[in-house]
Amino acid sequence: MDRILFVYGTLRKACAHEKHRVLERAAVLVGKGTVHGAMYDLGSYPGLAIVGEDLELVTGEVYALDPDRMESTLAVLDAYEGCAAADREPHEYRREVVRVTLDDGSTIAAWTYVLNRPHTGLTRIPDGDYVAWRRGCA
Repeated sequence: MDRILFVYGTLRKACAHEKHRVLERAAVLVGKGTVHGAMYDLGSYPGLAIVGEDLELVTGEVYALDPDRMESTLAVLDAYEGCAAADREPHEYRREVVRVTLDDGSTIAAWTYVLNRPHTGLTRIPDGDYVAWRRGCA
């Protein structure tokens, strides 16, 4: 599990964010996956909540991190998500383990970045797919 990462927002390939290149260099795409949660629009990026009522499927991509580069890759991504040790608290996100269902129906444990603040009053992304919501993130 410690080598697997689930991304659902700006780190997805379709968003073409510069930090996705970190994944291209240090990970292999396993495939598409879903987690049970609720996705919220935070402006130019989303947030995933995995607690609460009325959870749905949130769509994303699953990556296997290169074991030799895993720590440095996660350090870069933690800094991007604002939850590195050096970042001021409270962090907007926290990296935690979730259960991801792959397209073939199998499940896998993976790291992901979960919203670490109240989501009351935030705009919910009803279909759980940030790329579709933002129409390609453009």
